[in-house]
Amino acid sequence: MITFREFALTWGCATVHLVARRRGWGGSPPGDDAEATRRIVAAAVELIGRTGAEISIADVAESLGVIRQTVYRYFPSADALMTASAIASVDGFLDRLTHQVGGLGDPVEAMTEAVVFTLADIRRTPHMGILLSSSYSNAHPEDMTSDAAQAFGMTMIGRFDVDWAAYGYDEPALRELVEYVLRTMQSFILSPGNPARSDEELRRYLHRWMGSAIGAQQRD
Repeated sequence: MITFREFALTWGCATVHLVARRRGWGGSPPGDDAEATRRIVAAAVELIGRTGAEISIADVAESLGVIRQTVYRYFPSADALMTASAIASVDGFLDRLTHQVGGLGDPVEAMTEAVVFTLADIRRTPHMGILLSSSYSNAHPEDMTSDAAQAFGMTMIGRFDVDWAAYGYDEPALRELVEYVLRTMQSFILSPGNPARSDEELRRYLHRWMGSAIGAQQRD
């Protein structure tokens, strides 16, 4: 099973256009194209974290002291840059999630807690919402089940202290579970409710309804 890091590296090779060294960069140009890409992504991550909102190629270029065309040479679109910034944030998120669900061996308990934590973390660090929806503006909600989101989901549940096989889950079933949970999270990302449920209210709701679907695998 491909890891999320392996998938991200493969994806990045297909979308990031590396070119020769460029001028600008506030008087401190990068040493090579790999450094330029890292600095662009780091600037995007910092801007998203600071503003909590969608950013543009122009925003990133201004923060780096370069023109927009310089950033476009490395990333063909704002969505490509947003996704790269989300990928750069994945490891930290997965570490926090692993700590949150550590010791939960029941799949319903673990998945419920993971969804509650993920939705709360998206509010704090919107990078993850970008990864899960492909476009920060949610212009393409069908991408919630894209290859990137699916690979992320499989990596996420692989961190759980759950013996999935003991609960009747083989790899195809796990992939269906990931798809189901991604669709569930999508609904809360797009429409959190008015007023939105508190974490505890959401935990009870998910445990009752999503938990029933997860537990059904044992009865198949």
